[in-house]
Amino acid sequence: MGNMDYNFLFDPSILADLDYSSWKSSFRPGVSPHTPGHGLKVRPLCATDYDKGFLGVLAQLTKVGTVTREQFMARFNAMKDDKSYYVCVIEDLNKREVIGAATLVIEQKFIHSCGMRARVEDVVVNDTYRGKQLGKILTVVLIMLSKHLGCYKISLECSDQKLPFYQQVGFKQDGTNYMVQRWET
Repeated sequence: MGNMDYNFLFDPSILADLDYSSWKSSFRPGVSPHTPGHGLKVRPLCATDYDKGFLGVLAQLTKVGTVTREQFMARFNAMKDDKSYYVCVIEDLNKREVIGAATLVIEQKFIHSCGMRARVEDVVVNDTYRGKQLGKILTVVLIMLSKHLGCYKISLECSDQKLPFYQQVGFKQDGTNYMVQRWET
């Protein structure tokens, strides 16, 4: 099937056009964002990923709750129309299953000459595929995508145990405090 057969969250040619030549960190031999592994492909989220286990992968990260197809499509279309959300997935093409995901959220700012800031959210790889540098690949894709989109910085929040993972791809602690209020039960 060609790209025209899919309802992508964003144009997949953006990912194909990313230039990784300036990337300083290395991957295992034969592994890169363009070739994440045999039968694996990095691409934008598709409307059909509801049936390919996307929500199940997210459930390995956090509470997802019950999401109907109608709710999924309403949120997918809202995110697509907003043009500030870049959800990337890794699909196992042989199994037709989403096995990893990560989200880049773009914030429009008045500061930095009306610049844009990027935020990494919801990085997860199916537990049976961990240890293959897929989380690193997804994170690097988001970093390079944020540069391509012209963001002046990219940030994320993570637990202390995840610090070494994100430091290996260039994130640094900057001394700021992360604070939150939650209302979910």
